[in-house]
Amino acid sequence: MKIALNGATTMRADLTTDIRAASAAGYELIEIWAAKLREFLKTNTVADLKNLLTENNLEPYSINSIEHITFRNPQDYGKIKAETEELSRIAAEINCPYVVVVPGKLPENTSEEEIIEESVKVLNELADIAGKYNVGLAFEFLGQADCSVQTLDLDKKIIERVNRENVGLVIDTFHFYAGNSTFEAIETLDPKKLFIFHINDAEDLPKENLTDAHRLYPGEGVLPIREIKERFDRIGYDRMVSIEIFRPEYWNENPFDVAKKAKTATEEVLGLKG
Repeated sequence: MKIALNGATTMRADLTTDIRAASAAGYELIEIWAAKLREFLKTNTVADLKNLLTENNLEPYSINSIEHITFRNPQDYGKIKAETEELSRIAAEINCPYVVVVPGKLPENTSEEEIIEESVKVLNELADIAGKYNVGLAFEFLGQADCSVQTLDLDKKIIERVNRENVGLVIDTFHFYAGNSTFEAIETLDPKKLFIFHINDAEDLPKENLTDAHRLYPGEGVLPIREIKERFDRIGYDRMVSIEIFRPEYWNENPFDVAKKAKTATEEVLGLKG
């Protein structure tokens, strides 16, 4: 299983530092934080980025992310389409296979079927754009109560309804736990549809009180990481894992140290050492 560093883990570092820190810690992959990418491209070219990745022996795995893609007004949805075009084009130029997309907020009095229909419609339209560049979209459910897609169970239904080669999903251990996703949803998942696995841990708090800031290094909290990995083993998923930790405490530390600690913790909890 290849290991990626997600730019959220080192949020206050720039993209060049992320790439160098990941390389120094021995990562094979990197998930590029979109805001850092745009900042980098203010003074550099896409070719510069490709060269930097090559020099540091890193493969870009995703650009993360396009937020709130569903339940948008026409003007905002037009911006979502333009963002999909922009990031898909860049992804293609640097040989990055995926762009992460995130569901919109949950409108009041919206049924599950309405959420599925809206998500399927939007994913199909955005996949048409990404598909022009041979880029896939990784749809990430969020465990928070205000998100329209809170569980793997619902995300899986949507992805199956879309039924396109370049549309899959993301499982994040934090969101899996916070949103009460089921292990059964993993056990019946087509591993080819699991594009990205985000790993992190969390403090021992009531689920409704958990926020991204409560994330921890893998193995330091209460998330059922080993149980999730057991299910992945059963369905034959071993493609990749990416460390995504939105903890401000870590952002204030040396990103080279954070990258190293995160990788060591991930190898330990997933049994990837040796």
